[in-house]
Order: sequence, then C-alpha cells, then structure tokens
Amino acid sequence: MSDLNITLIQADMVWEDKTANLRAFDEKLDQVPPSADIIILPEMFTTGFTMNAAPLAEKPGAETLEWMREKAAAGKVHLVGSFIVQTEQGYVNRLHWVKPNKSFEIYDKRHLFRMAGEHNIYVPGTKKRIVTVKGWKIAPFICYDLRFPVWSRVRNLEADLLIYIANWPERRVSHWNLLLQARAVENQTYVAGVNRVGRDGLDINYTGMSAVYDPLGRAVAGPHDNSEGVINATLNRAEMERYRTKFPAWKDADSFSIEERYE
Repeated sequence: MSDLNITLIQADMVWEDKTANLRAFDEKLDQVPPSADIIILPEMFTTGFTMNAAPLAEKPGAETLEWMREKAAAGKVHLVGSFIVQTEQGYVNRLHWVKPNKSFEIYDKRHLFRMAGEHNIYVPGTKKRIVTVKGWKIAPFICYDLRFPVWSRVRNLEADLLIYIANWPERRVSHWNLLLQARAVENQTYVAGVNRVGRDGLDINYTGMSAVYDPLGRAVAGPHDNSEGVINATLNRAEMERYRTKFPAWKDADSFSIEERYE
C-alpha cells in the first residue's frame, strides 16, 4: 500500500458566520497541493465552537455539506470537517467525511464538553467510524474525544491513522500535543490534530498547534503555532509497518469491549 498525503488547515473563524467562513475556506483550499489525498478542517469550521445551535444548525444534506461535496469532487480529494446538524434526536456536532465521488460518511462527537455546556445542547454520538483511503484505515474524532483513550483505542491494528479536529483553547494547549502524542504511541498509529487559531465570540483564545505525529510520537509536521496555515504531511506506510513488526506491543494489549462499535 502507498503512502498517504494529508493537509491540515489551521484557520481563524468568523464567529457564527457561515457565509464568511465558507468564503475564507474557499481561499484556503486553493493553497492545498494537488497531491493531497485528504484535507482536514477544524471542528465547527463554519461557526466556531458555539452553543447557539438553534439558529445555526443545518438539516442533513444542506448548504455546508453541498459545499464540501463540490470541493471534494473538484479537487478529487477527501474533505473532512464538522458543523452543527439538526437531527430527529436533537442537535449534533457532526463530522462529515466527504469523498471525491461526493458520497460521505459521518461521525457524531461522542464526548461533549460539559465545561462549556455542550452536553446540555447537543446529543452525543454512539458509533465510531473507520474510513478507508488508499488502503489506510482511518478513525476520525472530535476535540474533547482526545482526552478519552478507551474511545480512541485501536485493537488488532484496526486503524492506521487517528484524526482529531478541534477548537482547543490556548489555556489547555499543553495538553493538546501531549495527548496527541500519547494516542499515537499507545495505538502505534499516525495521529493528526487540526486546531483553530484566533479569538472567538466568547473571548476565548486559540493558538493552533496543529500537528501530525508518527507511531513513535515523533512530529512529522508541526506543531504549527498561533497563525493560519496549510500544513502538509506524507505518512510513510512502510515505516509504520516495520515499527509494528519490530515492536509488536499491540499483540499484548488488554482485551475489552465497548457497547458501541465501529460501523
């Protein structure tokens, strides 16, 4: 299987202004190299991390998803990002994984950030997700999910890359890179973390530090500090497989089960 080229877009966002943010990401996508297989946007990339769900939520299949589908098809690339969706069960912080053929898969944020009241507004997801790109098995997660290693746990090499999209504030950014590295080392996978920069409508500051780590916890790209940017990384399949063969800690992992499993 071949190497994988991923692009992380670290960006500021206009508070609760979908039109302005989509226009800004139009320009940022123009900076992505044509070799990219996957482009990853931050959490809630059309609004910022807001609890004002009622006026901002979209119906499934509405404007932002159509924008993502058009961009993925035009660039012949996988495009990943989350935004607020209204479902029959309630509002969800939903990650959309849009493929070059315009089909898509979804992951709803599992761990809702109670310190911001997210658990009072949104409904938690119940299913993990694996997406396959060029033979790579990839598991996407959202922000606060990063703090929960059991939910992120890879068993029997069922994933090769973990992706975390986030609005992770400056005051806890030291945890961000530490936890990204930990998830990479304990799962023997690559890990990509995409964070935002700037200040939101609640006066919370974000300093980015988007990065990609290899299965040994070494930085492949980033951390990219405190400015907007397009971060490109090539993930080496052969190096990962050699390391897993040489140091097969995954074979000694504890056996456990979680009620909700991969779809």
